[in-house]
Amino acid sequence: MAIVTFYRGHPNPPKTTMPAHLGANAIITCNGKILLEKRRDCDIWGLIGGGVKKQETSLQAITREIYEELGLRIPKEKLQKLAVYGEPGRIAAFRDGSIWRMVIVVFRLELEEEPKMRISEESSDLRFFSKEELKDIEIVVTHSDIVEDWFLK
Repeated sequence: MAIVTFYRGHPNPPKTTMPAHLGANAIITCNGKILLEKRRDCDIWGLIGGGVKKQETSLQAITREIYEELGLRIPKEKLQKLAVYGEPGRIAAFRDGSIWRMVIVVFRLELEEEPKMRISEESSDLRFFSKEELKDIEIVVTHSDIVEDWFLK
């Protein structure tokens, strides 16, 4: 059973039980491919990133998340802020009963070569996908529009 279920544009999403949650995610590309993680909490592919802690900026959060999830130390100046996704229907419902509205700050990182990465406890796999390969996988619904907006167009 999944630890979390994601909703976006659903006609009847669950009502939130928690305040809005600020997150930071990254469109990480290399040689025309995008990096995704296979999430352990739902067994679906998604972007690298996670929650912004109380005393962090979104830029600090994404550099921390990249290190925690990939083992890569990336200078902040290499990251470009792209957009904020915050429509009300972007929801994460957790098995513990907490339901969050998600507001996501999206960054871009272009890598010159595929780095040696480590898989964190949050992921079961890391992989770079071509645009063509994305047609054959499921992407977390709260990330699929971001991937489409910034990678598939």
